[in-house]
Amino acid sequence: MNADVRLEVGTELPTARYELSRDDLRAYAEASGDRNPIHLDEVTARSVGLPDVIAHGMLTMGLAGTVVADWVGDPARVLSYGTKFTAPVVVPADAPAVVEVAGTVVALDEAAGTAEVDLVVTSAGAKVLTRARAVVALS
Repeated sequence: MNADVRLEVGTELPTARYELSRDDLRAYAEASGDRNPIHLDEVTARSVGLPDVIAHGMLTMGLAGTVVADWVGDPARVLSYGTKFTAPVVVPADAPAVVEVAGTVVALDEAAGTAEVDLVVTSAGAKVLTRARAVVALS
């Protein structure tokens, strides 16, 4: 968070754009231990009605949370963060999926020294997370 910016309700966080490839999904699967084949194998993904391989929900949530942590300058200042998953991030074999994250300050509690931030997270024009909200310590 830039100390020169006066924080108020409506303040927008810098928009972030992430590209996810199938190599990223394989690396995340190894690191997280979530090797569900819907994230790694398109035949399996399509057999359960998905359009293709999809990104791990926690990976998408983590990318969005990173935007807030980067904005406040310290992950320890993210006091709470939650969301619901509304649509998958489809990762085709021939091109990366793009996840865009925008955030807006929706409430300030000067007595508590906190701000609430709503996030809008989209991929391929669809909102992939809803009710994505974080509470951060301002100092």
